[in-house]
Amino acid sequence: MRLTTKGRFAVTAMIDLALRDDKGPVTLSAISQRQEISLSYLEQLFGKLRRHEIVESVRGPGGGYTLARKPEDVTVADIIIAVDEPIDATQCGGKENCHSPGHEHGTRCMTHDLWATLNAKMVEYLDSVSLKDLVDQQRQKNAEHNVVLMPRPHIAA
Repeated sequence: MRLTTKGRFAVTAMIDLALRDDKGPVTLSAISQRQEISLSYLEQLFGKLRRHEIVESVRGPGGGYTLARKPEDVTVADIIIAVDEPIDATQCGGKENCHSPGHEHGTRCMTHDLWATLNAKMVEYLDSVSLKDLVDQQRQKNAEHNVVLMPRPHIAA
């Protein structure tokens, strides 16, 4: 099981937006260039994020997108769910018809409870990580990479 491109790109774009949100609206074309994500794909994702009231659009010159909520009030789970990303490790999509997915009354597989519990733990974890946490983490990484090391003076022998 893995998170698809849709979920990964949505979270990445939201971190990019949140890092720059204090400077005013951010254009999708700027996010597209920085993160190397297709502009048309971002438009689809941000349409869904807007409908879930995670971002707001600002029209006109100087327009773009801003956060609709504080970064600490947006979780990774909110973002992933908003873009219709299923968080599901079960074979049956939670319908409990693992052995006969084509039939409404199929039987559960023996590991259904294991995967259903994993789903709950994933949602619990993703719901515990806020956009602010990810922004703070990214800023810390950027600060560590921007450390300028001064060369040691060479002492002539």
